[in-house]
Amino acid sequence: MKPRQRSGSLRVRLLVITLVTVLAALSAAYWWLSGRFSAELQRQLDTALAQQIDHVTARLDFNEAGEPLVDTRRLSDPRWERPYSGLYWQLDRLAADGNRRDALLRSRSLWDAQLGPIRAVAPSEDLHAHDVDGPRGERLRVLERSIRIARPLPAEWRLLVAADTRDTLAALRDFDGVLLASLGGLGALLCLAALAQVGLGLAPLRALHASLQRLRTGATPRLEGRFPSEVQPLVDDLNTVLEHNARMVARARTQAGDLAHGLKTPLAVIRNASSQAGESELAVLVSEQVELAQRQIQWHLSRAQAAARGRVPGQRTPVRPVVDRLMRVMKKIHADRALTMVVQATRADAAFAGEEQDLQEMLGNLIDNACASARSEVRISILREGVVVGIRVEDDGPGIDPDQRAFVLRRGARLDESRPGSGLGLPIVVDLAEMYGGSLQLETAASGGLAAELTLPADR
Repeated sequence: MKPRQRSGSLRVRLLVITLVTVLAALSAAYWWLSGRFSAELQRQLDTALAQQIDHVTARLDFNEAGEPLVDTRRLSDPRWERPYSGLYWQLDRLAADGNRRDALLRSRSLWDAQLGPIRAVAPSEDLHAHDVDGPRGERLRVLERSIRIARPLPAEWRLLVAADTRDTLAALRDFDGVLLASLGGLGALLCLAALAQVGLGLAPLRALHASLQRLRTGATPRLEGRFPSEVQPLVDDLNTVLEHNARMVARARTQAGDLAHGLKTPLAVIRNASSQAGESELAVLVSEQVELAQRQIQWHLSRAQAAARGRVPGQRTPVRPVVDRLMRVMKKIHADRALTMVVQATRADAAFAGEEQDLQEMLGNLIDNACASARSEVRISILREGVVVGIRVEDDGPGIDPDQRAFVLRRGARLDESRPGSGLGLPIVVDLAEMYGGSLQLETAASGGLAAELTLPADR
């Protein structure tokens, strides 16, 4: 039998796909939400700075000499006056080439520091944003606006408003921490939900496996249980196949019995006719051929019936009751010999994973041969080891020489032609055992006689 090739666990596949999908979705959600929140904080900060630069621009004026003036008393935010408060403004004069000159005016909050350096941009009415280092090394967000005056002298000015971004970055870190914890908790819940979903989703397959186990061990002849609509058609089809096989087996048995019955009478007539013909050469030849035909019929019918029965699942036969019934029959058949028959069962609950008729056929041949060869005692032992059941039949007769044991297992082979029989008993046992994946071994018994050990699959 070829080893089963496993393609992996369906449960693991579903869980891996689910977990990878959840991880990808949560990672994308974290990236998108964090980015959106960061962009919103940046937009709010720029909006606030734009309002501040408008506020300062409204307070900006120029005297008759063209020098700028800012009425700081009209700037309402007290942070303009507190040194290093995190909110600053500065007014620079631009040279003709657009380069910055030293700041002419700045907020008190800058104290003795200046904003910069800031890369030069083309003068325009639009606001330009920059990120620079502040007077204490903090990161500042800077908005700048270019201002042109025509009188009394044409000049270019640049107004800068800056704000500390540490509070914004702290808010973003807090949000990222809360978002990461929230998505982590959601991911854990989704993973638990995936585990529960996979467990519940595969539960019908476990039930189907249990039903198949009961079928295989012979506890039931068909698949039983309630299954979801996706699985039930499979169960129905399997039960249909099982019922079809059972009908085929019954038909094979009937045909085999009809064939045996149909040939029995003609062969008996031919045998009687040959016996009445005396001891002529033709009569002897006919008798030999009739006996050969009977052997062949018995052989092939037994093989056909065993092959048909061996393909039917759900079979289970307790061994001990079959042995007890055969022992009672053999005691009657061999009553004139006063044999002692002993049954030893180390596992009284041992059961054969096959049909009772086949077990009777195999044990009947073995026990009958043992009784015919025994001097005074026949001993039967029932063993169970793992997935097999062993039945050992021993007698205290003359035994069989080891060199001849392979010969007696051949079809039609007989060591003693004086004893009645067809020579098919042991070969039939071998064939039936092999049909079920078992075997027959001939050994020397402790008493010196023959020990026939039959190994068959046990129900699990």
